[in-house]
Amino acid sequence: MIYEVRTYRLQPRGVPEFIKVFGKAYEKRRNLSKLSAFFHTEIGMLNEVIHIWPYKDANERQKKRHRSISDKKYGWPPKVMHLQENMKSEIFYPAPFTPEFPKGKLGPIFEWREYQIIPGMINEVYKNWAKALPEREKLSPLVMAMHTDSGELNKFVHIWSYKSLNHRAEVRAEAAAAGIWPPHGRRETLQVQTNKIVIPSNFSPLQ
Repeated sequence: MIYEVRTYRLQPRGVPEFIKVFGKAYEKRRNLSKLSAFFHTEIGMLNEVIHIWPYKDANERQKKRHRSISDKKYGWPPKVMHLQENMKSEIFYPAPFTPEFPKGKLGPIFEWREYQIIPGMINEVYKNWAKALPEREKLSPLVMAMHTDSGELNKFVHIWSYKSLNHRAEVRAEAAAAGIWPPHGRRETLQVQTNKIVIPSNFSPLQ
């Protein structure tokens, strides 16, 4: 399984229109391939939308993307180019302990954390995480952990769901106080850490 993560930066105040037009077009496109999730940013870099597409492999991705554009019955891509200022596409492999995106209501608040990992250290990161996750997930679920295969390399993304921003603060404080998170291991596996809070659209399979 691979995931294509497409991140678009839009014009200020362009998110509502983008979601409306994209969502309408997706009603047809979903007959060819379905999203794993669709988010827009609430805290962090604003005016961003993130859509995540699952594929078996790169070959399936190429075939379905070609078909979605060449076959007019899918009405793809949506007519949103006038709202877009920047587009980025990255291919991710999921961590062994999160092979697939879940569906249903887990949020409605999701924290998207991006870590730049020292080259060659992702396996050690996963090893440390696998040990610590069972206790951490008793407090709130890990939605997805994945690393890049193309695009910006050595990027590690993990997504967490919370009931509210207060719930996030409470969980993180409890995990730190109990010494169960962050995972134990060498700090030098990490170079840069960033995060943002994202909200799902009404057509996102993950809510």
